[in-house]
Amino acid sequence: MATVALIVHEHRTEAAERARHAIGWLLQHGHQVRLPTADAATVGRPEHAVGPGELADGLDLAVTLGGDGTILRAVSLVSRAGVPLLGVNLGRLGYLADLEPEGLTDALERVLAGNYAIEARMMLSVVVHRAGGPAGGPPDLDVWALNEAVIERPAAGHTVHVAVQVEGRFWTTYAADGLIVATPTGSTAYAFSAGGPIVSPNVRALLMTPVSAHMSFDRSLVVDAADSVRIEVTDRPAALVIDGREICVLERGDAIVCTEAPGSARFVAFGTRDFYGVLKAKFGVADR
Repeated sequence: MATVALIVHEHRTEAAERARHAIGWLLQHGHQVRLPTADAATVGRPEHAVGPGELADGLDLAVTLGGDGTILRAVSLVSRAGVPLLGVNLGRLGYLADLEPEGLTDALERVLAGNYAIEARMMLSVVVHRAGGPAGGPPDLDVWALNEAVIERPAAGHTVHVAVQVEGRFWTTYAADGLIVATPTGSTAYAFSAGGPIVSPNVRALLMTPVSAHMSFDRSLVVDAADSVRIEVTDRPAALVIDGREICVLERGDAIVCTEAPGSARFVAFGTRDFYGVLKAKFGVADR
């Protein structure tokens, strides 16, 4: 018997319908089902609702029904516990959720029989240190990201000013609308929109990309994954956004330290994921 969580896109009717069908199938085959509280309400199965602190405890599999945004939410809920994720694509062509909905039952049968592989994706550890805290003391926040951490202006009309160190050595101070630190997986997300490079997810690196930089150096910098990147707010407050969620406001003197996370996001795979094929389809790249 396995314990399976379902994470469901809240605004897609098909996602709720597919979730109800999957719940029925899982229960019929003797498995346990969990859903985050809001998702259980969306699906109409409140008896399976659990709080965020309970979702990953003893969990064998998390199934997402939506798109890459739903996967990002699932990653934040279960990846620290090493739970594998199976992404069902109910939106546009995605980089992560590539299982078509009609294949979900067959996929569940294969996963629960142990007939699958795991594709590990590098994650970013983002540690927040508040100004005036004790030197060497514990961090105020420690969050993992699959795509990126962004320090950005909290309101229009202002820039952020941040001083960056790489491996303890001062790099530069950026004046920009924002500064992105992305994983290779996140290179196709916000960092790409800001002019950053696309990097294969098999590469282990940190990508630092300024957003609308008000300075002559406005290019991305690719940093070895073994290096740490420290970013300190040197002027007015800035928002810290991780995988699309605002985490906190950073005041002058506050800093974040970005490093490769000690764990990975673990995705169920039934073969080699065609990253370059998805890229070609996304951007209409010609075969010849």
